[in-house]
Amino acid sequence: MSRILFNHVYKQYGKDKLNVVKDFNLEIEDKEFVVFVGPSGCGKSTTLRMIAGLEDISKGEIYINNVLVNDLPPKDRDIAMVFQNYALYPNMSVYENIAFGLRLRKTPKHEIDIAVKRAARVLEIEPYLERKPKQLSGGQRQRVALGRAIVRNPEVFLMDEPLSNLDAKLRVQMRSELIRLHKQLEVTTIYVTHDQTEAMTMANRIVVMKDGIIQQVDTPEEVYNNPSNTFVASFIGSPPMNFIEGRLEEHGGKLEFHTNRFALEIPQGKAKALIAKRLVNKVVTLGIRPENISVDQIVFDAFPNAVMNGIHKFNELMGADRFLHLDVGAPNLLVVRTSPRNFYNDEMKISVAVDMHKALFFDRDSGERLIDL
Repeated sequence: MSRILFNHVYKQYGKDKLNVVKDFNLEIEDKEFVVFVGPSGCGKSTTLRMIAGLEDISKGEIYINNVLVNDLPPKDRDIAMVFQNYALYPNMSVYENIAFGLRLRKTPKHEIDIAVKRAARVLEIEPYLERKPKQLSGGQRQRVALGRAIVRNPEVFLMDEPLSNLDAKLRVQMRSELIRLHKQLEVTTIYVTHDQTEAMTMANRIVVMKDGIIQQVDTPEEVYNNPSNTFVASFIGSPPMNFIEGRLEEHGGKLEFHTNRFALEIPQGKAKALIAKRLVNKVVTLGIRPENISVDQIVFDAFPNAVMNGIHKFNELMGADRFLHLDVGAPNLLVVRTSPRNFYNDEMKISVAVDMHKALFFDRDSGERLIDL
């Protein structure tokens, strides 16, 4: 079993003991593919390096397979790490790069040959074994770096932004390769990225981080549909979630979300939950994804009392989707996902309906989610 446990882990720097990672608690199960995601400087790579033994742990404990590894040297942790810059030896062939770690362990020559050729076959780099890294493309170099990790047959793979140096098309291809590789090898994997698309498409679970603190740990679906706070809601999703500030008011036995431009009726189940939390007449933040706002009549029929009128400012054609940017009186423009077949002129008046079953409500000050979806 390759289970990893973080118990109140901190990483502090300098005389002021600045917390780069703060009170990190997490359990990663055997064979999981877990992605640490967050903006630059949030502590995700530092956390990965603490697992590898490349950074000291200031406080707390890290266990790998129930073994405390705080003071264990990297070579004794049975992990393999894949870096952003590949870290290949330019004077060695692909074969020699992959075999290097095994030779350091004094593995018999015939076993090295079997392991290298097996990894090359899995990664489809057999024709390149005699080439030097400078003769390879970026995607091929990344495969070599993966091969060097695979031959060690480690308990855990650690991957630090491994695709960030590749172009967009190669990143998509390598994402698929890594997913396939994980299913084939079934090795516990921790993957660090700032790219929320990589996190959403690859992870069994996502760990969203900000300022060294875990914001949410859950499946990609749950993080996207039921974010724990406005930071997670805005970081995960492209375009990000729309936020509108307004007051919850009761009118005629119904709960409504009010701004100075419009009112949106809240479905009964959500209304009961908000009333139970004594949020009537409180100012809150409404969050709604662009795909849950529509110009389609079917949504208007379903939510006739959840309509906003806006002014079209500009739109973005994104292949299968068109994203409208509307002025509805909020500080930020409202983003609406619609069909690419629809065309709109600047300053055109547009009415949109909101699927209020998908609406989220957050505390205006803390940003924390107030009720479940």
